[in-house]
Amino acid sequence: MMLNSCLICNSETRLFLSKTKFLKEYQEMVHDINKFEYYKCTSCGFTISETHVGLNSQRWEMLNSDFHHFIENEKAPINQPPYIDQALLLHILNLNNIIDLKNALDFAGGYGTLSTISKQYFGYNIPVFDPYVKNTENRDVAYVDINNKTYSAVINSALFEHITERSVFDNINSLVEPENGCMVIHTVICENIPADENWFYFEPPVHCAFHTNKSMEVLMNQWGYQASLYCPQAKTWVLFKKAKPSIKELIIKINRLFQSNYIIYNESGFVDYWKGF
Repeated sequence: MMLNSCLICNSETRLFLSKTKFLKEYQEMVHDINKFEYYKCTSCGFTISETHVGLNSQRWEMLNSDFHHFIENEKAPINQPPYIDQALLLHILNLNNIIDLKNALDFAGGYGTLSTISKQYFGYNIPVFDPYVKNTENRDVAYVDINNKTYSAVINSALFEHITERSVFDNINSLVEPENGCMVIHTVICENIPADENWFYFEPPVHCAFHTNKSMEVLMNQWGYQASLYCPQAKTWVLFKKAKPSIKELIIKINRLFQSNYIIYNESGFVDYWKGF
């Protein structure tokens, strides 16, 4: 399968990198795959694995299942998202009326770690939608069907790097309340994707989509988001449909109280925090 056009901006894509080396922990998961080939957009820099896109649904689901069961092992050689820092950020933003967690959704929330922490330590009931992974033993997690609803805050943590189809990105955005909603994103977004098959974000065999500051700016414009913030401690962005003046004022007050740049805000576009690694 040839990826002739970018999923994000429809510009031309070209072969960028072939990955043939895999960590020993992952070799069994990809025993039938000799290499991953990544194509990069010549305009926005978004990079995607043609190999992953070409997998049939059964093989792709098996790879995801094998990987996610593996990383639940505390000895797994990969860092989990900073869930406690994410939960704290959501709490701070909610207390300051910057976001509204009364009608929030954790999209593809898996085993419900973020939802559980948010409930046990901050008192929020954030339901989880995940068609593939569920923790049926955890009563703190409420799994729901989305049923064409919209939400004031749609959270996705460590998801954007797993998506192979543009329609999935658009479906996530369609869940955000169109007037005043926000999307909360945890992934790696940088200025340029490194041409290095040993780059840490290429290592997990389920990572197939790699976003740049420019590609995220393009998505924001296409989806109608006006403003964004980034919290380095939580490694999390929030995209806002409306750039309300109160958001900027409240973030200034939060940062002044914390005596740090805890939150970085851009009232007219994407916060391009990471320039390189």
